Amino acid sequence: MIVRIMGEGQVRLADSHIVELNELDDVLLREVESGDGPGFRSTLHALLDKVRELGTPLADDSLEPSELILPAPDATLEDVRAMLRDDGLIPG
Repeated sequence: MIVRIMGEGQVRLADSHIVELNELDDVLLREVESGDGPGFRSTLHALLDKVRELGTPLADDSLEPSELILPAPDATLEDVRAMLRDDGLIPG
């Protein structure tokens, strides 16, 4: 699967990592809903770090259709609220 981190680029990520990433997504969703700014910031960075760790970056000149789009590291609570759907950032 191809994941885009806004403002950074794309990574190829094995589907087998979705369960692990969903755990962070669930925490992030709770923090967004509760307005927990410090928790949100920490979990967002943990989620992005995990995607970078587990994924393989695509070349900068490559443009693949992204199956998942994650917010930029400097995204605000309001930015992420606008991105969220009922199932969070990462589909289960």
